[in-house]
Amino acid sequence: MSSKDEYTQEIELEASSEDGLTNDEKTLIRLGYTPEFKRELGLWSIFSVSFSVIGLLPSVAATLFYGVGYIGIPGISWDWPIACSGIICVSLAMAELCSSMPTSGGLYYAGAVLAPTGWKALTSWTIGWSNWLAQITWAPSVKYTLANLILALAQIKNPDYEPQKYQVFLLALLLLFIHGILGSVPTKYVARINSIGSCLNAAVIIIGIVMLLVGNKREEPKWNSNYQVWREFKNNTEWPDGIALLMSFLAAIWCIAGFDGPFHLAEECSNASTAAPISIVLTTVLASVFGWVLMLIIAYTIVDVEAVISSDIGQPFATYCDQLMGTDAATALLALIAICLFFTGQACVVTASRVAYAYARDGCFPFSKYWSQVNKTTRTPVRCVWGNVSIGALILLLTFNSEAISAIFSLGGTAAYIAFTIPTLLKLFAQNKFKPGPWNLGKFSAPVGIYACSFVLLMVPILSFPQVRGVDLSAQVMNWTSLVYYGPMAIALLWYAIDARKWFQGPNVSKDHFIN
Repeated sequence: MSSKDEYTQEIELEASSEDGLTNDEKTLIRLGYTPEFKRELGLWSIFSVSFSVIGLLPSVAATLFYGVGYIGIPGISWDWPIACSGIICVSLAMAELCSSMPTSGGLYYAGAVLAPTGWKALTSWTIGWSNWLAQITWAPSVKYTLANLILALAQIKNPDYEPQKYQVFLLALLLLFIHGILGSVPTKYVARINSIGSCLNAAVIIIGIVMLLVGNKREEPKWNSNYQVWREFKNNTEWPDGIALLMSFLAAIWCIAGFDGPFHLAEECSNASTAAPISIVLTTVLASVFGWVLMLIIAYTIVDVEAVISSDIGQPFATYCDQLMGTDAATALLALIAICLFFTGQACVVTASRVAYAYARDGCFPFSKYWSQVNKTTRTPVRCVWGNVSIGALILLLTFNSEAISAIFSLGGTAAYIAFTIPTLLKLFAQNKFKPGPWNLGKFSAPVGIYACSFVLLMVPILSFPQVRGVDLSAQVMNWTSLVYYGPMAIALLWYAIDARKWFQGPNVSKDHFIN
């Protein structure tokens, strides 16, 4: 008998003597794991983490270039509703999986359950590494954005000041270290921090909308025409208009990519089978609606698109605010956005640590036994927090190469959505064998899954397209997403083929949960 079978039998014996356990703990044992975390998160707390990870207005500020830079103003008018239709379907399909299998392993665990016999370990390995690549890039990209924004504020107030790359790096590194400390505290404090961050993010969205509308200091006309907003395409790429419009979807995809957070925090959440999936869907729907409102306001009020794209201070959204509202109002709004970004960065560190813990628990990483230890004092995966922080610090070295650091944004979207979609695709083939949880889509499960998979299959290649092609393509304008994503994934898969397949068996799925 293999060690895996012995473990499964132990879990099944545990599940047969569940007296004194909560329903959440019983569910986790039946899924194949012994409860280790305190369940100190509720629906609001777990939603706060995912909404803080998205950090809507700060994310919009960080990705404005991709919205208007490829196809002009219509890029932010059309991309958001079209892209969000696919994003919401991805989240609905994920929420259904989360309700059925509320574990920290998330999609990695679901992949093992849904994959055909003989492919479970490889499927989990692929999903796990892809999702982890996304998780470890989000925190550094947020710190990089926040550092740039803080220094842009300094430049707005003092036009003679010119931020240096080493200053961006050191400031981002300091922020990453602070978030590592905050990510290591007990769960109840994490919940409080993220509740504050979520409330602040929501408040700043409303404040931002009001400020952009009321603070409009444009000369007549006060608003761009409907033609400019919806039909005046200005293709700044060497691709057809349709491809350029699809490339602008990166803004929405990157902004709304952290909604899997509740899945990974399910083992710290009470009533996880319903609270976690509701949080996933609520996050994407609210972000989609308010994100489009923000995009339409920007579309109707943006003054000089060319100046925004080629921002002298390296922050297109800051340039837009300065053009529209003047220096003082722009500084005030950008300061609020910077504070929100701080909480977003902290939430990214927390979520990434839970992902790393879940994968290390099943032996997915080198020295997994070390990384999978839960701190006895805080009851949180402190080692995973600082392991991710260390890797994030190395990623921040890309700050010194503007072309390479820009690829981190599209890498996060590519890696995340590939990991998000593989289990959904497998669920479509599983058909009636899938065991839904209390929150499910019923007869809409298959149509939603098909649309979600189709959307991701379309967008993954698009996210790797460079802005130019042919003789104009050079290292300076190359899209490095393919290299920075598929390179590490190729190494991970090669490692699996040579060595890991001999010992990696995937997550500890109980026999009752297998469907193939």
